[in-house]
This record gives sequence, structure tokens and C-alpha cells, in this order.
Amino acid sequence: MVTEPGRAPHPHGSITPAAAPSAESPSTADAPSTEAPGADAPSATPSDADSSDPGPRMSPGDASAPPPDRPRRSRRAVLDPDGRPRRRQPVAALMLGAAGVVFGDIGTSPLYSLQTVFSTHHNSVAPTEQDVLGVISMIVWCLILIVTVTYVGVILRADNQGEGGILSLANLIQRKLGRRSTQASIALILAIIGATLFYGDSVITPAISVLSAFEGLQVANPALGAWVVPAAVVVLTGLFLVQRWGTGAIGKAFGPIMVCWFLAIAALGLPHLLSDLSILRAISPSYAIVFALDRPVVAFIAMGAVVLAITGAEALYADMGHFGRRPIALAWLCLILPSLLICYFGQGALILSDPSAIASPFFRLAPSWARIPLVVLAAMATVIASQAVISGAFSVSRQATRLGLLPRLKVLQTSKVHGGQIYLPVVNLFLFLGVLTLVLAFRSSESLASAYGLSVTGTLMLELSLFLLLALRVWNWPLWRVVLMAVIVGALELALFAGNVIKVASGGWLPLVIAAALLVVMLTWRRGAREYFGRRHALEGPIDEFVREIREKHVRRVPGLAVYPHGDPSTVPLALRSNLRFNRMVHRNVVIITIRNVGVPHVLHDSRVQVSDLGDPHDGIVHVTYKVGFNDSQDLPAALTEAVGLSPELRVDPRKAIYFLSVFRIEPGEDRCMPRWQKGLFRLLEKFSANKTHALHLPPERTVVMGAEAQV
Repeated sequence: MVTEPGRAPHPHGSITPAAAPSAESPSTADAPSTEAPGADAPSATPSDADSSDPGPRMSPGDASAPPPDRPRRSRRAVLDPDGRPRRRQPVAALMLGAAGVVFGDIGTSPLYSLQTVFSTHHNSVAPTEQDVLGVISMIVWCLILIVTVTYVGVILRADNQGEGGILSLANLIQRKLGRRSTQASIALILAIIGATLFYGDSVITPAISVLSAFEGLQVANPALGAWVVPAAVVVLTGLFLVQRWGTGAIGKAFGPIMVCWFLAIAALGLPHLLSDLSILRAISPSYAIVFALDRPVVAFIAMGAVVLAITGAEALYADMGHFGRRPIALAWLCLILPSLLICYFGQGALILSDPSAIASPFFRLAPSWARIPLVVLAAMATVIASQAVISGAFSVSRQATRLGLLPRLKVLQTSKVHGGQIYLPVVNLFLFLGVLTLVLAFRSSESLASAYGLSVTGTLMLELSLFLLLALRVWNWPLWRVVLMAVIVGALELALFAGNVIKVASGGWLPLVIAAALLVVMLTWRRGAREYFGRRHALEGPIDEFVREIREKHVRRVPGLAVYPHGDPSTVPLALRSNLRFNRMVHRNVVIITIRNVGVPHVLHDSRVQVSDLGDPHDGIVHVTYKVGFNDSQDLPAALTEAVGLSPELRVDPRKAIYFLSVFRIEPGEDRCMPRWQKGLFRLLEKFSANKTHALHLPPERTVVMGAEAQV
């Protein structure tokens, strides 16, 4: 390898092609993963790299995305690689998949929500009529205002090329308002904090959900209590092992189970509801208001536990890229919401008739003979509940990579139609290790309950804030509508958040520690990437000046075809510049290839290749832009083959091509651009960057690695 002091591309992988114009977003040829999140840069991204906004990413059953002014629905044909229309997945099938992946978390909340409310702070909330009706009313209106109206009704419309999640929302705001906008910068900071809180939720949710299900064994038979933790560990291990199959396959397997779960909890609650219809008085918000005014301290304590009933609302938005908005909304309104309401009303009626049921109101809904089967079904449902946040963590991680907040991560596309269905092995491994640690350390859902809620409410508040900014500045909502939503929904979310702040000392510190650690990681990578990859960009230099220099200085040209994968069409590949400096020559035919992901499943073969002669049609140096969809292979030799013959300079034999990969190595130095501990962390993170050689299908016997190094 040739080494020289140097520097690198923009930390976000954001480029404006000079020589090879394209309206699509980059996913450069040097990309490390099967989805190609950026060539030499760590985080090239469709939305991040192109201010022209190529349009929404296709979502089966839902092709909606908000254009610059306000949300509207647009439809484009989904094509297979040969250009034939691909049949859309039925909405019913997507609803079934969404039930199995998206709603598992919020769908299993009845297992522990009311139990936690009445056990928190030494049973401060009493099983009296006023307290029960007040708590049930709080839960009902949280489900209606926060989940149904805010998320399902409004926020799910704010998709960024089919993707949801707080980072995707911040990126959408950045693109619409401009990256130099103060509001866009604030939005990104809030989104980073929200993303780190979501990771905390992603670790806690699987642990508390599965533990709570197996704790039903103790209700059925106290002697089985010793098996709770071992059973949870075995089940969670299996869950993380099947992630490689993809959310589509998992949703098909989990969907029917979750449908059975929702029907079962409705069936359990309905008899108790019918036995005491007076519980339906809780539909009126007046009972929640009277409860809060009459017993403000107790109501405040209850709010800290009521939030457990809506955990998973934030995952609805993060998981939108996996199934689309319409299937998620229909599944919620037609099945999930009615089942949850019936179950909560049934538990409330049970507690009114038998106050001792507060010890385990959910399992007490079932007759004694049905409790063991219910434990088995609950165990399966809570495993599926964990899937919602795991899938959301995959989506958020990819978005963080695209925004330059994390190093390149290996991303495996698990669907041939839907770009949001992905699997990230490294994220999956770290989530598994974190969940396993919590299960073994806390050993019960009651111990984890205090740690739950703070990350959820924090994420809810931050997502609402960013959405209101989008609605006001991009969608042009009238100010009164924004203020009304902020007052009603924002005040409710603020109350839930405040109710969880008091639990910091008793366990709420856990998500804060996780969030703080990830915040340090993201900010370190962002700062290091700005410094490190900024140096690389200067070292590469403008491509037009380089081509002119070769022509004017009569640089020696040798026979052969040299191909350089490169992410930024405006600069020179490091390998090309190093080759010239070290060998004092340039090959007779030089092809620089940039792969761009255009955010659709497939790109027609006759539309994939764009060729630029870089200002001179006779010098043998050309730039090729190769467009791919998220399900197209990023086969660089195939891209070269398709480009052959499209210009006089491309009359070459691709079988004789030599491929030159550009690398930029980090070495420790005395540069004071960052504290020493941050330098060490940045170098460690850089080592986690996915290998880019295999993703491009390069022949090992004809691949050369060249580049430069920098000291930090």
C-alpha cells in the first residue's frame, strides 16, 4: 500500500456530482454493505446526499410520502429487474405482518401495566372506584390522543422516502429547511438524543416483556418461579437468532400468533366488562381529570406507570419502513385498539369486584384452568413484542449511519420488494448482549419497571416537537393547529415524562446511562468523521483539475483498464492519485464508477448507466454513474459490463479490468483536534466499519488496495 498524509470526503457522504449529474441519491460504489450506504464516506445516504429529493421510497401497500409542501399520496409501479410490474402485497397480508412485528410491544402492555400502577410506590394507587376509573380513563385517553390521533393519524404521514423514526424525521426537516438552518441543526440534536433514548428502550423492552410473561408461571404454580429467568434467556436467545430471516418472514410467522393474542385478551376482558358495564364510565376524560385534581400526588405517581400502556407507540413510527403507513393504521384501528380497550376495561371491572386482583390483574382475568395455556401464549406474544423495538433499532441504526452518526454498518436486505426490511448483524449482537445482561441482573419485571418509561416518554416528546416543526415550517399548518396539538398532546406527554423523572433513582437511571453512552459514541463519530474525512476530501482534490493535469503534463499512459470505485464524482479516487504518485503513470483506460441507490426496489437495466467523459472525449478517462434499487445487486463488474460501448472511451474488455479500491487508514498522532480518549474511541469505531470488498463482488485476483493514511 502507498501511504501519504491525507484526508477524506464529507462526513455525511453528501455530494453534488459535477461531472456525472444525477438526480438520485448516492450509495457509492465503495459501499461496504449490501444496501450500499456510502462508498468511501461512512454514511452516504439517499436523502442526505441529494437536495433534489428523488421522492418516496416504495412501501408495499403504501406509497405515501410528504412532498415539500404537504403530505399526499403518490403511486409508482414496483418493477422487477426486467421491468415487468411486480404485484403488490395485499394490504391484509401486510396488516398481518404489522400485527406480528409492529404492535407486539404495545400489544403486550396489559400484562404488566395495571399491575405496576397499583403496586408502585407502596400501593399509593388504591383499588377504589375513584382510583380505578381515573387510571383506566388515563390509559384510554393516552391510547386515543397519543397513539391513535398523534401517531397513527398524523405522525405516520411524515415519512422520509418510506422510512420513519426520529432520525428520519430530522433528516426530512434538514432537507426541506436546509442543512445550515438553525432550526434544522436543533432538530438534528434533538433527534440524536431521541435515537439514543430509543436504543435504551430497545434493550429494556425485550427483557421486561419476556420476564413478565414467564412470571405467569408463578401465578399458576409458585414452585415454577425458579424457571422464570432460564426460560426467558432461552426464548430471547432464539428470538435474536431468527432475526437474520428478516421482518417479512418473521411477520408472517408472528402475525397469526399476535392475532390470536389480541383476540384472546379481548375474550378475557369481555366477560368482566359485561358483568360491570359501569366501568365504561372511564371513557369520559372527566374521571381522569377529577382523579388528578382530587388526588394530585397519587395521580402524578400513577402517570409514571400509566405510560407502560403506550410503550411501543414510538416503535410504530420507527417500524413504518418495514410495512408502510396504511397497513399499520388499519391493523391498529380494526384489531389492536379495540382489543386493548376491552382488556383494560375488563381488568378495571375485575379490580372493582375483587380488589385483591391488583397483584396480577391480567392473569386473574382467566379461569385457573386456562392460566398455563395463557402463560404459553403470553410468552410467545412477548417474544413478538420484542420484535417491534428490535426492528425499529435496525431502522434507526441505518438512519444514523446515513446521517454520519455511526460508522458504516453491514446491512442485509431481507425483502425483494420492501427496502425497509433489513437486518444489521452488529446491532443485533449488541442488543442481544444488552438484553441478556438486564435479564440476568434484574431477574424480574417488577425490578425493571422503574427503569421503563423514561426513554419512551422522552422519545415521544422529542418526536412530537420535531413533527410540529415539520408541520409548521414545511407542511404550512396554521399556527393555531400547531399550538392546539402542542397544548393537548404535548401537555399529556410532558405529564407522563414528569411522572417518570421521579423514578430516576430507583431504576430510571438505566436508560439514561444507555442513552448517554450512545450519545458519546454518535457525537465522537460525527466529530471524528468531520475531521478525518474532511482531510481526505482535500487530499483527493477536484477531478477536473486532475484530468487537466494529466493532459497538460503528458503523464505516461500504460496499456490496461483500471476501474476505481468512488463515492464522490467531484473528487479523485485516492487509489488513482496514489497510483500516479507512486508508479508515475496512469492506465490508458480509466473508469471511475459511482453506484447510486435511487430508493426503489429495482432500476431497469436500460436506465441504470450514465456516462460522463469528464470534459475530454479522447483522454480515456470516464466517469460512470450506476443506478441501483435497494434490491439490485451492487455488482461492480456487472456495472462495468453494462457501460461497455456506451461511449468511444468505453470500448474495452471488462474481463481484463483491474479494480483499485481506495482506503484511508487512521493512525494515532499528536494532532489536538480531539481529546485522546475520543481519538481512541473513534479509531475503535472505525474498525467496526463493514468490509466493502465483498459487497462490490470484486474478483480478488484482480483487485488492488491503495490509498493514504492520516494521523489523529
